[in-house]
Amino acid sequence: METFDFKDGNGPVRAHKHVNGGGWVANTANVSETAFVGPDARVFGKAWVSGNAWVSDNASVFGYAQVFNNARVSDNARVSDNAEVSGNAEVSGNALVSDDTDVSKNIQPKG
Repeated sequence: METFDFKDGNGPVRAHKHVNGGGWVANTANVSETAFVGPDARVFGKAWVSGNAWVSDNASVFGYAQVFNNARVSDNARVSDNAEVSGNAEVSGNALVSDDTDVSKNIQPKG
């Protein structure tokens, strides 16, 4: 059993390294194999990351947050609480997306 301390006040919790990118994912979070979680990125709590979403650099997704479709969360950005980042949206820098905020950008049809 592997554990990792996400520094959220809960101490070490059961976690694993994501198969696509090697970042830490708490066993309570749900991350699809098609998503990317970079080696320094973190997903924990009851967060969901799915589709072709990317969480990279020192970014964190936690709480009940959801990142999906082709969305990207990078740099030192944090997505938390019940926030959603979707479509082709990008959240980066030191951005904090929290509470019930939705950030999305239309996905352009292919063809």
